[in-house]
Parts: sequence; structure tokens; C-alpha cells
Amino acid sequence: MTTSALALGALVLSAACNTGTPFAFTPPASHKSVISARGRPDVSTATCEQSAPSLHMSAVDEATNTLTVAPIKSLDGTVTLPGSKSLSNRCLLLAALSDGATKVENLLESDDIRYMLEALDQMQVPVERDPKDPTTVTVTGQAGPINSPLGDDETCELFLGNAGTAMRPLAAALCMGKGKFVLDGVPRMRERPIADLIDGLKQLGADVSCVEETGCPPVTINANGLKGGKASISGKMSSQFLSSLLMASPVAEGDITISIKDELISAPYVSLTIGLMKKFGVNVQIDGDMKGTPSFTIPATEKYISPGSILVEGDASSASYFIAGAAITGGTVTVRGCGSESVQGDVAFANVMEKMGAKVTWAPESITVTRDPDVKLKGVDVDCGETPDAAMTLAVAALFAEGPTTIRNVYSWRLKETERMKAIVAECTKLGATVEEFRDYCIIHPPKDNVVNDNVLIETYDDHRMAMTFSLAACAGVNVIINDPGCTAKTFPTYFDMLESITSH
Repeated sequence: MTTSALALGALVLSAACNTGTPFAFTPPASHKSVISARGRPDVSTATCEQSAPSLHMSAVDEATNTLTVAPIKSLDGTVTLPGSKSLSNRCLLLAALSDGATKVENLLESDDIRYMLEALDQMQVPVERDPKDPTTVTVTGQAGPINSPLGDDETCELFLGNAGTAMRPLAAALCMGKGKFVLDGVPRMRERPIADLIDGLKQLGADVSCVEETGCPPVTINANGLKGGKASISGKMSSQFLSSLLMASPVAEGDITISIKDELISAPYVSLTIGLMKKFGVNVQIDGDMKGTPSFTIPATEKYISPGSILVEGDASSASYFIAGAAITGGTVTVRGCGSESVQGDVAFANVMEKMGAKVTWAPESITVTRDPDVKLKGVDVDCGETPDAAMTLAVAALFAEGPTTIRNVYSWRLKETERMKAIVAECTKLGATVEEFRDYCIIHPPKDNVVNDNVLIETYDDHRMAMTFSLAACAGVNVIINDPGCTAKTFPTYFDMLESITSH
């Protein structure tokens, strides 16, 4: 393994910046997100969310807020993954609803988790930070629903940025307690649908609403507890709606049954939710096939009990970048923190890389990927309905394959941090690919002879995964310029440092 020194500019500055002195990149303190006429962030002016990423390198051009990833020859080494975003915020919420104190370890340090922690602070749920380890907190649970700390006539206003894993679960959980709440976020959050969740909560008797014209936040809650009941919701847009209802149900007064009326996408995330609930003492009764129209019952007798401590698994979505990088370059990379015993669906991305031609070795808590130099990557046709985040990484891997790659069942891309389908089509096209776009799938035809265009400016649309995914285009031996690299603070502030640590140029 060869590791280029950051201070020597292994990730070189863009042409506009010639300094060779390392500095810590700190984005503006306040969030700005200008919405274009198409309703997406205007990337020419959008900046990262409030928290500053830890990019200690000489590669960020402060004048243009860009980072140039120099041509990558190979990725080789071992990386230890940060905690899973999905698991981190779920653990925090369940700990807050539980009876007892819960020590949460390997918590992800990112914007999304910060918003959840700040919301718990605002609602006066005791959260003790470990002064020596920012990835460890101890939450003292409420042994039931979370009530507003304010008076009956006052409204508790929670700002949740663009954190869907905070907005959706809190919208459901706060309906179970008492008080008035308004949940809001950045402009993009006001474009992300939540109406299906609101509909389910209303069926259970909650006094809750979102913006009627858009079906999006802000969410207004006048909570007075819920006695239980039945709800039938759509699972076609996001599995987070179902997960949110499931996590909130044990703190209702009576039995709750939730059924899916059409189809359930991203089912592994629901399984992850149910598995985590079990660790906190709650058993969910499942009737039917998770790939069909299942229903879920949570009896009133099921209550959350703290497990004492819980370790957050490494983020499998983040693993996809290093797994793909090894497959593309033929290097050997081991990702630690998730493996054959992972509860996250995105570990299945390694199987897709194997199908394309990589060699994958599994261990209980790690995955090792390489590729024989005599074996070329092949285009694949994959249903990515259960792995939409990792599917973005497949879009860039497709640039290096022989033949087209079809990424199916990813309508949910259109509802994420940005309109990801449009974004992926646009950036892959700039790199030299020909992309056919359909409602819920796309077909990526790689550039001729897999020659990727050099010095392409990648717009990141204030979307952390766009920045991380398209950094891998540098594996084609070209410079790739990432706009607003600090947007990775949403889930992986140290991504570019970690990528550079295993890179040979």
C-alpha cells in the first residue's frame, strides 16, 4: 500500500489555488440553500450544512469551494467505517423512549446525528456526552413518550436540517406524547414527501399535519397521546414512513397494527428497524411477506427497556465507495465495521461488484474486495430497490465496465437529499457516459473505451453521496473536481481523508 502525504498535495489543488500549505477547511457557519426554478438546490450558490467537516488537506480551494481529486492509480489498505447513520439516529430515539439509561457507542459524527441530538437536548431528554469520545453518549430514557418541555400554549420548534432520519421518526414519536411541536428543516427538506407518514398517524388519531399543497414539511403536531388502532399506508416512496410508525408504536397506550397497502421498498431497512427494536425489548409481530404487502402488530404490552449499552455498526452505504474503488482499480481493500453478520441491506453491494467481476471475501465484521487485473468489469442489470444509496456508487462503477449497466427500481432517488436521478444522469453524462433516464431506472452506457473526461467539475447538489460517489471517477486516471466537498459532513465528514489514506496516485 502506498499512501501519498496529504501535505504534499496528493489530492492537488485546483488551478485557481496554488498554496502548498495544509489548512483545515471550514465551510460557512450558516446554511444557505438556494432553490432553483426546478425546485432543486442551485449548486452555484448552495453550501454545506452548519457542521464543519474535518478535511485536513491542502486540496480544498477556499475561493471556489472545490476539491480536486488527483488521478487514482489504486486503492489498497484497510478502513474502519464510521457508525451507520440509519442505526445511529434510531438508537438515539429508542434510547430516549426506553426505561433506563443507554450508552450508545460508535455513534456517527455528522450533521444528521447532530440534529437528532440537538432535538433531544431541546426536549430536555438527558444526553450525557463523553468528553474523551465524541462517538459515545449516554441517553436517559423517558420510559414512554417524549412530552414537550414547554407550556400548553407554547410551541416547541425543532429545526432538523435535511435529516430525514430525524424528521420522520420524530414526527411519529412526538405524536405519542403531549405538547405542541413544529418540525422544520432546510429548503430541500420542504421538498421531501412526508404525507404518507402523516396519513398513517392521522388514521391512528393523531392531530398532525404537513403542508397540504406539497405533502412535505413543516410538520405541525398537537399531541395528546395515542390510544392505538390500525393504519394502512403506502410503502412505495420510502420505508422510513413504516419504520417511523413502528418505532413510535410501543409508547402508544394500546395495540397498533400497521399494514402496507401497495408495496414496500427498501425492506432491509425495515428489518433493521425491527431488529433494533428487539434489542430494546420490543417484539414486532409480522404477518405476510416483506416483499409483498405485510402487516405489523405491536401489542400494548411491548415496552422499550434499555439494553444498557449498544454498539452502532459501521455504515454499509459508506463502505460502498471503498468496495467499488477496489473493484475498479484492482487494488485490495478491507472495510471493517460491517460484514456477513451485518443488519444493513447495503452490504449486498459487494455482491453486485462480484457479479461485475470483483473478488469478494466475507468475514463476520469485514469485507475484502479485489479484482484480478486480467478480469474486466462487466456491465450488469440490477434491481436496487433494497439498496438505493449504494446504487449510486454502482452508477460510477458502470463507467469502468464493458457494456451497459441498468440500475432498476430506484424511484426513491427522486425523493432523497436532492433529485438524485437527474443529478446522476447529469454528472455521468459530463464524464462521458451516455445515460438513458426512465421513471424508476436508468441505463448507463460507459464512455468509449472507458475513457473518462478529465477535469470535470462535479456538482454535488448539496448531497453528501454525490460528492463521495463521483470522487471515484478519478480512478480513470483523471482529475475530478468536487464542488462543495464539505457537504459530506451530513454523514461522513472525514471521507476524503480516509479515501486519500489508502490511495496510490
